[in-house]
Amino acid sequence: MTDSNTQAPHWPALKPVETGIRGKCPRCGQGALFKGLLSLRESCDHCGLDYGFADPADGPAFFVICFGCVPAVVVALMIEILFTPPFWVHLVTSLPFLLLTCTLPLRPLKGWLVCSQFFYKAREARQIGWHVPER
Repeated sequence: MTDSNTQAPHWPALKPVETGIRGKCPRCGQGALFKGLLSLRESCDHCGLDYGFADPADGPAFFVICFGCVPAVVVALMIEILFTPPFWVHLVTSLPFLLLTCTLPLRPLKGWLVCSQFFYKAREARQIGWHVPER
């Protein structure tokens, strides 16, 4: 979409949750954000936005551990304590449940965090004009 007066591209503000979960570019909402399962592309293949700003760090893993892994381990422990099943029961129930709750949410969460960084213009903190007084 271009502005008729300046011919500069004008991009509407897109909600990070909508673009991130779908793995789309935070600026145009069309281009792909990922080139693999969790690897970010260098730039958008539709609008050319450079993804160099994106640094979700350990955020997606933290959310998955808190809201996916911990409940899955609690369920596995409850099965063990309440029923004391043979080992193969955990292989059939607990292991798949743990793998699903740990791997499926990683990509949407990473996309959401990257798109949120773009939307809120988040960047590394800078200390300008600030100094520590001498003792």
